Amino acid sequence: MFVAVRERGRLHHLELWLADDGSWAWLLGRLGYTVGSRWDTGCSWVNGDAYIVIESGPDHVRGGHDRMRTGLNHLALWAGSPAEVDAVVAEAAGHGWTLLFPDRHPHAGGPGTYAAYLENAAGFEVELVADAG
Repeated sequence: MFVAVRERGRLHHLELWLADDGSWAWLLGRLGYTVGSRWDTGCSWVNGDAYIVIESGPDHVRGGHDRMRTGLNHLALWAGSPAEVDAVVAEAAGHGWTLLFPDRHPHAGGPGTYAAYLENAAGFEVELVADAG
């Protein structure tokens, strides 16, 4: 069977093991992801040809996440126009996300960037990047 070679290095999928997916479910849905499949211990969220799995199965060792330790620091996702980033930020607190670096928002990544850095109660950080132009 022949499988077309995708653009080398592009994200295929990301799997996050989490104790609670509530804040993630809202965020991923808000960014245009849709549920691809569900099972007893998780679900996959699909956007185009990539997907994010949120899982909390029996092998999941529970504990806090520290983005400053070895491992995932943050996940960066395209979030549309600057106005769309602002709209997500305006809703985020009501869904378990806190704006990081509010004194430098939306240019915390530097003067040439427009992004929001959000953190949920479990300590996971997501960077929502606006399209240029």
